Amino acid sequence: MSMSYLIVHTFGFSVYFVFFLLFLWACRIPRTNAGPGWWAISISFALLARLSLMLLIPTNDVRLITSIYAAINLLEKPFLLIGLCRFLNLDIKQRWFWLAVAAAELWLLMAWVADVSPLQRNIGYSAANSGFMFWMAWTCYRNRDEAPHWLPAVCAGCAAMGMHWFLAPILIELYPTWFNNGFLLGTMLVLLQYMSLLGATLSQFQKRLIDAESRALDMAFLDPLTGLNNKRYMNTLFDHALLLATRPHHLVAIFYIDLDNFKPINDTAGHHVGDEVLKAIAARIKGIVRSTDICARVGGDEFIVIGTQLENENQAFEVAKKLLSQMTQKVQVGEHQYMLGASIGISLYPHHARDLSELIQCADSAMYQVKRNGKSGYEIYKAQHDGAPMQPQMAH
Repeated sequence: MSMSYLIVHTFGFSVYFVFFLLFLWACRIPRTNAGPGWWAISISFALLARLSLMLLIPTNDVRLITSIYAAINLLEKPFLLIGLCRFLNLDIKQRWFWLAVAAAELWLLMAWVADVSPLQRNIGYSAANSGFMFWMAWTCYRNRDEAPHWLPAVCAGCAAMGMHWFLAPILIELYPTWFNNGFLLGTMLVLLQYMSLLGATLSQFQKRLIDAESRALDMAFLDPLTGLNNKRYMNTLFDHALLLATRPHHLVAIFYIDLDNFKPINDTAGHHVGDEVLKAIAARIKGIVRSTDICARVGGDEFIVIGTQLENENQAFEVAKKLLSQMTQKVQVGEHQYMLGASIGISLYPHHARDLSELIQCADSAMYQVKRNGKSGYEIYKAQHDGAPMQPQMAH
């Protein structure tokens, strides 16, 4: 029987040590909450309890072995529960954990001094352990949305462990051979419990990585000031825009917008005011375009709108007219109002080019023609068919 115990506890000790190393590694990862650190401490007491069994088994003093094992094993529970509270950011008074474990330790001490029967000793010890486990199961259930793929497993493992502790004294009393089987079952349930806690920790790491990746993509593809797409992402979106223009006679329009009279605002009122003006302009652009259109900030005061599913040039002119109307309205920043304007150049796919960079060049050229003609207007780039270079043409 001693050899059987030795095998069970050697297995338990070895696996517990692996979990101890994993939790120790997890708690050292930057910005990790304190939960895994407390679980590393809790499983270290489970390790010490198993080690005490392995060292004391040769003495064959069952009363000494079980009492020392129980006293050390009890210390695992408050650290286990504190780890859960820290992992879930729960504001729970932890002194109740220590009062409960102190009461259970006192019970074990009195049982040792009074030399009570194993059943009496085990009832108090098991009641404390089962209470800890049932409370942990209930807490995991209530907060299962924090790690939806793993906390239900922790809840199930703790509930099973609580039931195991609750029934153990009765089963051992009725069936003495259950003592060895109970240790094996308890070892498996503890492994399930800590494996679920490790899974919840790794699930939290996964969420952090996904959130970080999402933020990185936003930084890579969105303009941080206005929230519009940036030029890098616009190239990718343009390919999707072309898919919307595959129907016969559908056009894609490129509107190159350069704000007029913006530099004086930066020079006189400061860049912080200029930033607020740009955010207001970006909001106006987003309010005009449709869900299938693309809008991006490509320079300090330069924007591009890609209009999709247009049936003719007149629709492009209507969009440009709406954009210009919004750009020429006063912008309120604090107690001051600022008057701007916009020079808008237009190019069309597939009439002027089939490549985005060439379409932007055409629209940019048309925009500069607007500026040469006095600013605050819009023009479309018109291709010449006699071999001469393409020239912008007034559209209003």
